[in-house]
Amino acid sequence: QVQLVESGGGLVQPGGSLRLSCAASGNIFNINAMGWYRQAPGKQREFVALLSTRATTNSADFVKGRFTISGDNAKNTVNLQMNSLKFEDTAMYYCRYLRQGSDYWGQGIQVTVSS
Repeated sequence: QVQLVESGGGLVQPGGSLRLSCAASGNIFNINAMGWYRQAPGKQREFVALLSTRATTNSADFVKGRFTISGDNAKNTVNLQMNSLKFEDTAMYYCRYLRQGSDYWGQGIQVTVSS
């Protein structure tokens, strides 16, 4: 099992920045990738960004140039630096760890962009 705890969310004005962190514990051996997803009210959960253990990254088009995913080599932490936040970035953000045959989710953290 892998336990994931997100932190760093909150309320920010449009154009502002937040840094989300996800701390992992438990059996993180053989984790292949770590990522962030989000779910806005009334919408389906969607992919935001992914970091593989080979240090390759992928991100959704709507966050390219604004959000950056990073992590430590021990896979204990994955971060999401969010800049130039927009109203439409308001959502619950979830951390996800993937291993062949299984995946793990955090409980989520709220990000609200409002003036």
